[in-house]
Amino acid sequence: MKAGWIGASAAVGAASALAYAIRAPGSSLLAPSVDRGSTMRRSIALTFDDGPSESTPELLDLLSSHRAPATFFQCGANVRRLPEVARQVAAAGHEAGNHSDTHPALYFKSSRFIFDELARAQDAIFEVTGVRPRYFRAPYGVRWFGLREAQRRLDLMGVMWTSIALDWKWPAEQIVPRLLAGAKNGAIFCLHDGRGLEKRPQIGATLETVRQLLPKLREAGFHFEKVSEILCPTKS
Repeated sequence: MKAGWIGASAAVGAASALAYAIRAPGSSLLAPSVDRGSTMRRSIALTFDDGPSESTPELLDLLSSHRAPATFFQCGANVRRLPEVARQVAAAGHEAGNHSDTHPALYFKSSRFIFDELARAQDAIFEVTGVRPRYFRAPYGVRWFGLREAQRRLDLMGVMWTSIALDWKWPAEQIVPRLLAGAKNGAIFCLHDGRGLEKRPQIGATLETVRQLLPKLREAGFHFEKVSEILCPTKS
């Protein structure tokens, strides 16, 4: 009886540890990863996943009006589909990150599959924009075995988030308070300028969130940095 209880407890503990390794933003067990930046400055990193999309240019206009640089974690398939939009992101001074090629969940995938997904996205972004990403965000925030080696071979650092907007399912009225509650020095916010590989995605909630959120963060004394900047302890 006792042995069975110990075995069941061990299994629960192992499952919990695996769930933490796979999904927890602060975990680096399966691959090097960060979920926040330097707390030495009153700065926040805005990040946008799943693009580029047909809606990205409107977002770029909003960011420009608030003088807010951002990091866009892009899918290789979307970059190939909308190369001009990908170039607009780079031309506006924003940073490109790798968000895989076709936005699959990586769990239960082979090491070869994971590497190929990251490598194809890396190549697509470089061929279209001339920039080779330094940072990677896993689709759905899911890491898996084999990702550490893929990131090492491609010289990529994993980047998760301090707060996620849930902007694919919530309206701005719910998202803005959620992100304001997570507004702290070095916070990394995760939003979306696409919806996976969907064509012409509706990102009205994202746009309205940015429209409302950025002035409030400015009023609170925050400024905005790209991921590469916010990870630096000091910024010239």
